[in-house]
Amino acid sequence: MTVDVPRRRPLAAIGQALDGFFFVFAGLAAIWLAVLVADDSFQVGWWGILLLLAFWGLLAYLVLPRIHRILTTVYVPDYFIGRARTSDGLLGDPINLGLLGHETELHDAMRAAGWTRADDISLRTSLGIISSTVTRRSYHEAPVSPLFLFGRQQDFAYQQEVAGNPAKRHHVRFWKCPDGWLLPGGTRVDWLAAGTFDRAVGFSLFTLQVTHKIDADTDIERDHIVATVLEGTPRASVAVLKDFSTGYHSRNGGGDSIRTDGNLPVLQLPSASDAPLTVPEPVLLPSASGAPADRLESAPRDPTLPTLPAPSARSTQKRAAFEAMSTSSPVESSVAEEVRRHGRPITITFGAIVVFGRALLALLFFGVLALIGPDGMREVLTDAELSGTDATALAEPAWIASMVVGGIVVSSTLLLGILVLRGVNWARITLLLYAAGSIGLQFGGWWAGDEEIRFSTTLAFTALDILSLLALSGKPARQYSRQRP
Repeated sequence: MTVDVPRRRPLAAIGQALDGFFFVFAGLAAIWLAVLVADDSFQVGWWGILLLLAFWGLLAYLVLPRIHRILTTVYVPDYFIGRARTSDGLLGDPINLGLLGHETELHDAMRAAGWTRADDISLRTSLGIISSTVTRRSYHEAPVSPLFLFGRQQDFAYQQEVAGNPAKRHHVRFWKCPDGWLLPGGTRVDWLAAGTFDRAVGFSLFTLQVTHKIDADTDIERDHIVATVLEGTPRASVAVLKDFSTGYHSRNGGGDSIRTDGNLPVLQLPSASDAPLTVPEPVLLPSASGAPADRLESAPRDPTLPTLPAPSARSTQKRAAFEAMSTSSPVESSVAEEVRRHGRPITITFGAIVVFGRALLALLFFGVLALIGPDGMREVLTDAELSGTDATALAEPAWIASMVVGGIVVSSTLLLGILVLRGVNWARITLLLYAAGSIGLQFGGWWAGDEEIRFSTTLAFTALDILSLLALSGKPARQYSRQRP
């Protein structure tokens, strides 16, 4: 029997190849920018301290994350292994809780348990958590950093602030499982979650970013979540998948130590009575003493609950843990739902702001040319070692040409920035091509020694080109632009 395999459209394949090139090129360009800033910091006296801070920011938030992302795409598995992943591709917090139930009831259960839903990350909420952490002012809805499972970030998160201190909090992220997806071993759950406790604010071991540091014993936080939900929703029950994973010691994406016994509690909310927790017949492996070990330990269930019907064959149909898509990689899956839930990514907004900044600098540059007029252009041409006669003859045509070019550059840049905000993919690709070409020319001149890139010359233009390249070549920007009409 012949199976028809959907083929990628040629334009889509070309677009993905370009995105792959831009992604790697942006990482290399970020390294070059960090070198330029570090070198210039030793040339400007005390202002160099500010440039050194800028160098740390570039290294921590642009260079190292992009390097991690490039490398982890190669060596970190992209299928379910009981760990979330950071936006840089590093292995993140352990998945330590499963749930059965509808989304509305999950929200009700978490609120009844005394948890507060965290805000989504945006420019406003990011500034809010920075401000609250510095001033030690309470922020009960403070956002949590994105972690990824099934190729997408958490659907939502809940938290409990400790004593009004934003640096310390219980928090848990939730992901909706794909339809028909089964845990390794065959158990079906509706939701998976990762709960950890933030104990302080510090620096990431892997990226040097300022981040929350978590308590190493993630099992304590897992059990705290279960206990609060059972207390707030008495009709809920819990079963424990024992030895779901091997107990281990490791580090999360921020470099914090984590340890777990490998058990996975599964909370069953009352509405899940028509789709009960089902565990396949356990495989009994002989222990060293020859005695079998049971894989499931259930907590006592409320005897007033009705007898639960057996699951249908459809509900237990086995699905691979690797959620491949015919037209994209697993990292790009479930994008439409991601866009619906979280709206425009902050990287799209940031990239557009950088593009607008580039347009503003171009406007200032051509504005100065407009003010100096043909007479000033003649002096510029004379300084370029043209003869007085040639400079006089070319001054007015060169000035007019500069004004026309300036108008086209500024207006087209502003238009492309607006289209990028609206999620138009060809506009994003156009800006990436322009930025990559501009960076390539600047790097060629710098490498050949013909152009000195300093803060006092063209470093600002170079930085804006590289920042826009980094923002618009990342996964959130790609996903958002590809899904928008």
